[in-house]
Amino acid sequence: MEGECKVVLDAAVDTEARTQTLRVKPSSKLTTALLVFTLCLAAAAAAVLVLNRHAEGSGEDKETDLRHTLRQISNVRAAIHLEGDYNPDRNTSVEWKTGVDQSHFQGGLELNNNEIVIPQNGLYFVYSQASFQVDCISSDADDTTSKPMVHLSHTVKRWSRSYGGDDAKKSYQTILHSVRTACQMKASSKPDEEQSWFSAVYMGAVFNLMKGDRLRTEMEEKMLQSLEDQQGKTFFGVFAL
Repeated sequence: MEGECKVVLDAAVDTEARTQTLRVKPSSKLTTALLVFTLCLAAAAAAVLVLNRHAEGSGEDKETDLRHTLRQISNVRAAIHLEGDYNPDRNTSVEWKTGVDQSHFQGGLELNNNEIVIPQNGLYFVYSQASFQVDCISSDADDTTSKPMVHLSHTVKRWSRSYGGDDAKKSYQTILHSVRTACQMKASSKPDEEQSWFSAVYMGAVFNLMKGDRLRTEMEEKMLQSLEDQQGKTFFGVFAL
C-alpha cells in the first residue's frame, strides 16, 4: 500500500509541476513581448523628440538669420558724397554730380534738382569744400608790388517746413558759410611766379534735420569760373550720425 501511495503521490507532484511549467512559459513570453513593445515605444518617442528639437533648432536658426539680416539693413547709415563741377548754365552754385569719382549715396539720401534731400529726422553732419585757382596779378601793369585781394566764399543753405514758410516760396536759411581771402603773398622779384593763388574753402558741422529738408550750396558767379573741379577738390556731402 505504501508503495502504491508513493507512486500515486509522485505522479501527482510530477503532473502539478508540469502544469506549473506550462503556465509559466506563456507568462514569460507575454512579459518578453510587453518588454519589447515598451522598448519600441520608448525608442519611437526618443526619435520623435530628437526630430522635434532639430526642427525647433532649424526654426530658431532661420529666425536668427532673419533678425541678423534686418539688423544689418537697419544699420546702413544714410550718407551721400557729391563731386562738384563748373556748369556755365548755373550762375549761383556748383553743379553737383553722382556716379563720378568717389561720389556715392545710400540710406535714402539723394540728389534732387542739385539739392540734397533728407530722408528722416535725425542728426546729420553736413560738409562741403570748394577749391579755387585765382589770378593774383595786379590789374595795374605798372605796379609790380601790389596784389589784389580776392575774397572766396562758400555757403550751404537749408530749406525746411519747420521754418513755417510757404513751400512755393522755398525760403532758405544759411547754416554754413565761410570766407577766405586769397593773394596775401609778399611781392617777389619774379612776379610771373605768383600769377595764381590756390585756395580751398572747407566747412562742416552737425545739424538736427527733418524729413524733407533740402540742402543746397551758393557761390558768387564770378568765383565759379575759378573753381577747381579735379577729383577730390570740390565736394558736398551729408551723413547720418
